[in-house]
Amino acid sequence: MGVHMKRIIIVGGGAAGMMAAVGAAGEGAQVTLLEQNEKTGKKIFITGKGRCNLTNACERDAFFEHVVSNQKFLYSAFSKLDNDSTMAFFEKAGCKLKKERGERIFPVSDHAYDVTNALNRQMEKKQVKVCLKTCVKEILTKSLKEEAFDAGDKQRDTSKYVTGVRLTDGRVLSADAVILATGGRTYESTGSTGDGYRFAKEMGHTIQDIKPALVPFTVQESWCMEMQGLSLKNVSVLLKNGKKKIYAGFGEMLFTHFGVSGPLILSASSYYAKKYYGMPVELCIDLKPALSGEQLNARLLRDFEENKNRQFKNVLEGLLPSKMIPVMVKLTGIMPEKKANEITRQERNNLIECLKNLTLTVTGTRGFEEAIITQGGIKIKEVNPSTMESKFVSGLYFAGEVLDLDAMTGGFNLQIAWSTGYLAGVSAAHAHSVRT
Repeated sequence: MGVHMKRIIIVGGGAAGMMAAVGAAGEGAQVTLLEQNEKTGKKIFITGKGRCNLTNACERDAFFEHVVSNQKFLYSAFSKLDNDSTMAFFEKAGCKLKKERGERIFPVSDHAYDVTNALNRQMEKKQVKVCLKTCVKEILTKSLKEEAFDAGDKQRDTSKYVTGVRLTDGRVLSADAVILATGGRTYESTGSTGDGYRFAKEMGHTIQDIKPALVPFTVQESWCMEMQGLSLKNVSVLLKNGKKKIYAGFGEMLFTHFGVSGPLILSASSYYAKKYYGMPVELCIDLKPALSGEQLNARLLRDFEENKNRQFKNVLEGLLPSKMIPVMVKLTGIMPEKKANEITRQERNNLIECLKNLTLTVTGTRGFEEAIITQGGIKIKEVNPSTMESKFVSGLYFAGEVLDLDAMTGGFNLQIAWSTGYLAGVSAAHAHSVRT
């Protein structure tokens, strides 16, 4: 008798699905990848503004500090394929890499398609069958009744195992294992429609509330919109609910027609989504984090002295972007035409407060169509972290954003996809069949 080659079906041809295919086929499995789009890696093409920040080169501990949800669950997957191994994989696959600020890793070419091409070449090399424009309707399972060894005992619990998938055109494809790598709810145009959650739920899994994350904030204050398009660098933000700190960070942000966005805000939104989603909270912006209140006061005294006969609104030109000056003048309550040498100590203190603690009321976030990732997903307590296999259905594996795992910006979310995908693929290829 010949050795039975493990037949594995992967649902979803994104980052996690393609890496799962490479992992499984590399272990000798017969792999079929099903993708409903006309090409694989559609979401990869638009990540990092089309450049694809595919991982982050930071140390292991720093990496996990950037994971927002369920850090410990990722330990096994990261050990199997960490960021160093991921970089080595892509380099070997012909995608040359470079490191940028914040340890972020990009293709040297600055083209995301080089990442996808490397994966497609590896799948082709390992004889993965890729079926494009192919939609899955349901995951097929059977029950395995285990009889007790002692005839006097009652029948033991029934367990399920995967037998394959049914496509929307009615065809049935048989498999020994199915890996669900369907993504979350973000970027619906790329095929992330939430089907994976439905499949998992139909097989008894719990779906943790899904919410948009790494997403811009909406705010209450109308003056914010007056600064639409203004980008700020080297500012600090503090997101808080009363006295409770939700997030603090330093970097770049952007004012928009609805509120605020930019890297700092996107990171803050993931922590907001965890516990405060939909609640009003305060966003405090320090426009001059390099200066203490005392140092800022000294600078203002110097500026006012040097420009004592100039109007207040004109003295601010060296301190703030021009688009921000009318708003700041309004918030301080100082008359714009007032001479610099006439400004009182109290008025100066009001200006310092605005510069060091510009406060906005966050009312919520934008929707899934503007979010980079989905927070929430398949409950990780129902998945084996050492294999990515379902604890309810033998032969069913999960990978990537469909799981309740997410991280901050900087290449961390794609690394989660690579790590969980690879572990799911290798585990599925090595697993023993439960059927008798």
